[in-house]
Amino acid sequence: MNLTTKFLIKLLEDNDFFYKRAKGSHQLFYNSTTNKTVIVPVHSKDMKKGTFLAILKQAGIDKNLLG
Repeated sequence: MNLTTKFLIKLLEDNDFFYKRAKGSHQLFYNSTTNKTVIVPVHSKDMKKGTFLAILKQAGIDKNLLG
């Protein structure tokens, strides 16, 4: 599974989340339809699997869609 920040942001954007703002090394994405906000840590390394899946869960995105 690809656990990069870039891949996570693409998943969020594909599910109607848009970039709202950033503070330091964290970016905030918002979905106006579901009124959900998620914070994505932007670091050079891959994310830990638990962090990646927790952000998907907060966003309401089914992890089974990843394949």
